[in-house]
Amino acid sequence: MKNLLEFILNHLVDHPEDVRVEEVEDAEGMTYVLHVHPEDMGRVIGKNGRVIQSIRNLAKVRAVKEQIRAHVTLAEDGE
Repeated sequence: MKNLLEFILNHLVDHPEDVRVEEVEDAEGMTYVLHVHPEDMGRVIGKNGRVIQSIRNLAKVRAVKEQIRAHVTLAEDGE
């Protein structure tokens, strides 16, 4: 899952060297925190949040295939 998210983000942003996906395991499954360059934040969110929602939908499909629970969040500046 982490590789999928990194692949998508690396091809979406202008600063792929700043892309980082952090895996956090909790009681509800895996949470994937996406870290991107501040200038790329708008590109990852997209108009009306459509791009990040599409990324979350792809992650859900992959999670079902792997039989896990997965949540995708976008890190805010400074995290």
